[in-house]
Amino acid sequence: MLKKIAFICTFSLLFYSCSANVETAKEVPAAAPAQNTETKNGLEHFVDGTIAEMKGDHATAILEFQEALETDQTAGIYYALAKNYFYLNKLSPALKNAKQAIALDTVNLEYYNLLATIYDHARQNDSAAVVYEKIISLDSANINAYYSLGLIYEKIKPMQALEVYKKLLDITGPEWSVLVRVADVYERMNKPEEAVSTIEQLSAIDPSNVELKQLLIESYIKTKKYDQALSLTEDILKQFPEDESIIEMRGQIYLLQNDWKKAAESYNRLLKNKTVPLETKIKVASAYLMQSAVDSTLLPIAKNILIDLDKDTTAWQVKMLLGDVELREGNDSAAIILFKEVTGMARWNSEAWVRLGGLYFDRKRYTDAIILLEEAVTSFPEDFAVNLILGLSFAQLNNYQEAKNYLRKSVELNPNDLNALSAYSFTLNQLKQPDLAVQYLRQALKLDPDNVELLGTLGLIYNTQKKWEQCDSAYTRALQLDSSNALVLNNYAYSLSERAIRLQEALDMVTRAVEKDPENPSYLDTIGWVYYQLGDYDNAEKYIAEAVKIDSTNATLLEHLGDVLFKKGDNAGAMENWQKSIKLNSDNPDLQEKIQRGTL
Repeated sequence: MLKKIAFICTFSLLFYSCSANVETAKEVPAAAPAQNTETKNGLEHFVDGTIAEMKGDHATAILEFQEALETDQTAGIYYALAKNYFYLNKLSPALKNAKQAIALDTVNLEYYNLLATIYDHARQNDSAAVVYEKIISLDSANINAYYSLGLIYEKIKPMQALEVYKKLLDITGPEWSVLVRVADVYERMNKPEEAVSTIEQLSAIDPSNVELKQLLIESYIKTKKYDQALSLTEDILKQFPEDESIIEMRGQIYLLQNDWKKAAESYNRLLKNKTVPLETKIKVASAYLMQSAVDSTLLPIAKNILIDLDKDTTAWQVKMLLGDVELREGNDSAAIILFKEVTGMARWNSEAWVRLGGLYFDRKRYTDAIILLEEAVTSFPEDFAVNLILGLSFAQLNNYQEAKNYLRKSVELNPNDLNALSAYSFTLNQLKQPDLAVQYLRQALKLDPDNVELLGTLGLIYNTQKKWEQCDSAYTRALQLDSSNALVLNNYAYSLSERAIRLQEALDMVTRAVEKDPENPSYLDTIGWVYYQLGDYDNAEKYIAEAVKIDSTNATLLEHLGDVLFKKGDNAGAMENWQKSIKLNSDNPDLQEKIQRGTL
């Protein structure tokens, strides 16, 4: 939030320590001409080093200062060396010389400032903080030290940063730059009330600052102080009646107050103004559309806004939003038309392709989804949703080999998506790769260990592998989590019936599944097959015949009905259903043998 206010705080390091010159001059004995040449030579090095530093030749300055140290080891020379090493970003020797300068002069604030700056650049925040605290102990009114210490504490101890800034404000009064830092810390600590209070102080310092008022409005909105926020928007609009951002903000406040009429009045000013950019108008429509998710009565308002916009522009964004509206209203056909237009107008926008492909998939128009997304995937080969929906569409048409390619890609793009992992493992199982299928299901279950659907699929795969212990374990765990899950109840019951074990338990499970979905042919077949295994052929025929009525093209159901009729002595009826089954699934050697033998 506070990034809107630009503030730069600079610290100046003195390039030259006057105390160093004074010390050197005092150490040149006036009555000792025999030593004067040597001392003067050291001073010359120092002067030459200072000149080199002023020219920006820090390497030469370092050499000169090092020569000066040969004859005169004073704090000022060590300080000068530390500065120039720092300018060359050689922090280790800079730090060493800065410490030496302080060891020789423990009260010079310039030396401490340099040491703190070096620590700061080396990202040694704790050490820098210690030095700034020392500066404050030497000079309790040192504003720069307080400010710098506050900046460091913001990174590591935000509460202490606030304490430092409060002490600084005691010295300076309501200083703008310090209050900005305080407000920013409160904002990052998620203390909006305190942030608002600080911004109010800032506004009192500069009451004509419109940008700051806008910031305060946003803060009032965050803290739900809508009346204060509205009052400020009106103040600004008196000065700047055409300020679009404030008009939009006022509309937003009315929306938050559930005053949709006033919000619409505010927004209508924007929508009717031809000078207002289309982007702003689209933002208004989007705001209504998003709010309509909470209050459905706003959806018609959003739709009317978008229809009006659509009359004046051919912008794809408007058609995309209108497509969303049509979806929300259940008008899939209208949404499809709009999304088609968007894919033509903004071919680079993958979202439109995904929405349209998803619509086709939801309406079971799998061939249309495939045609569309095969084109989309050439433009968006790395788009997760495009690959996922395309793979799922192929799987729905039992084209598992093609489905495998796109589902594998979707898993590679997003290895933590449960839908992709589940669909890919199911497809692998259909392609007779159960071990690999289990591997991906296990990966999915690590992400969501209590996912009943995944556990049910795992049980189904273990069943095809005849790994009965693992199969029972997966189904049992799934039913512990959801004892009324019809699909798991049915599949587990069918597994037990195929093994001809625990048949009463299987009957209880599948009975509950049929009660939940009495017209599901798979469930009716399962309960019939359990009765078959129990020897109750009348009930077996009743349920399986009903399943065949619902789905007369299912080879398994027809074979089961043939088996039941044979047990009841209807050999002709049995043969008729077996023949129908083999036509639908010729790759069934067991059934072929039955037909050849004419018996079970």
